[in-house]
Amino acid sequence: MSVHTSEQPAPGPTRAPVPSAPPTRGRAARAGVALGLLAGCNAMVLLDESMVQIALPGMSQDLGLGPVGLGWVLNSYLLAFGGLLLLGGRAGDLLGRRKVFLAGVALFTLAAALRGAAGSGEFLIAVRAVQGVGAALATPSALALVLSMFAEGPPRKRAIAVCTAVGAASTTGGLLLAGTLSSVSSWRWVLLLNVPVGLLILLLAPLVLKETPRARGQFDLLGALLSTLGATALVLGLARVAEHPWSDLTVVGPIAAGAALFAVFVLVERRARQPVLVLRLFTDRNRIWAWAGTFAVQGALIGTGFFLVQFFPQFTDYGPLGTAFALSPIAVTMVVMSGVVVRLERIFGARRVMLAGALLLAAANLWLSRLTPEFTYASDVLAPLVVFGCGMACYVIPPMILATSRLRSDEAGAASSVHNSLQTLGASLGVAILVTVAAHGGRGAAPGQEFVAGMQASFVAGACCAAAAFLAALFVRSPASAEVPAGAEVPARDR
Repeated sequence: MSVHTSEQPAPGPTRAPVPSAPPTRGRAARAGVALGLLAGCNAMVLLDESMVQIALPGMSQDLGLGPVGLGWVLNSYLLAFGGLLLLGGRAGDLLGRRKVFLAGVALFTLAAALRGAAGSGEFLIAVRAVQGVGAALATPSALALVLSMFAEGPPRKRAIAVCTAVGAASTTGGLLLAGTLSSVSSWRWVLLLNVPVGLLILLLAPLVLKETPRARGQFDLLGALLSTLGATALVLGLARVAEHPWSDLTVVGPIAAGAALFAVFVLVERRARQPVLVLRLFTDRNRIWAWAGTFAVQGALIGTGFFLVQFFPQFTDYGPLGTAFALSPIAVTMVVMSGVVVRLERIFGARRVMLAGALLLAAANLWLSRLTPEFTYASDVLAPLVVFGCGMACYVIPPMILATSRLRSDEAGAASSVHNSLQTLGASLGVAILVTVAAHGGRGAAPGQEFVAGMQASFVAGACCAAAAFLAALFVRSPASAEVPAGAEVPARDR
């Protein structure tokens, strides 16, 4: 991969680009290590939520946490993470992406260490909120650093594919290790698994990551406050759907408040001199529809992790480790397909790959909707999970490529934070929809079959989310507009 640091071009007549010298072995090795660390951060954040879910039974027993308390262990992290993502991306642009990335990883790692020693449920919930703040700082800065290191085109596409593959592989490997630890040791050791990863990133990242130029300006405090409150309210309302009906005031109230706050936020940002959210990002058609697809597809992705991890312990003797093995085909397929998808995108264009991915996800969800306790693993689980992994790779990588293309050097952090925010809000909405559908689908089922009937209905709803993602992909231009060098000004007519 070639390494490229984006800089704003000086005003003046356009000149022919000067060919850059081929990267030396040392530069290539440094870039590879840097990419591995940034991908490791992504994997660390992705894995953490699954590890916490594995540890929930032990937390409940040792700390005396009931269902409400356990819900706040999950939601305190999501509220801080989802609420601060936009601010985290802007902080990286203004203060330096490496500095904010390292600060986020340090905060995340410290909180991960402290939660393993938690002596009360209240302390654990507070530490999880701090961990969410760290993730909100580190995640958009990590993606923005990838964008600044690798030139737009094949190098950046391969880097995005590597981050996706490492995240998938590390998640499965970590879940297997977490399942083993939960079977032979305490839940506290499960929660400490991410600490060595964070320490390794903090040790090596300063040696291989260069600081990016800071954008001139200051924080839009009003915009930051509105975006944080709006995202937090939306996530809170959607998270409560799992326990309350949509008509409940504690659900509809936060959702309505969040929508109103975001409406005011957009009005404020249109007039702000240096907004938290760069609104010109939404003038690129492909980026808009890539983000719409990213938001919609989350409902098609969330069911396997949300329902199958409950299905296997209830109706099989798999246990945590067996469940992790049963779900591992998704990650294995993702790893294999990540490089393939980059080549397919180059040949057929992002639009066709996304359409194929949506169809594969719809097929996998419909296939899993037929799952019963009398299943055969090879035909009823393994096969649809392989199809699911292929569809996921096809609908995760191309939208990220589209969303992070044709950016100015001072827009990478904002684009990264918007992409991560839409993933988080889409996942929250997806869980809310699937839980609601499952609750209605389980009514009237035979005694003992309520969960299975609800799960089957939820996978049908997941297929509908894939259909919505298919519609979003239809509006992507094909073939995509010609790529431009990173950091170059994009002509107004192409925005």
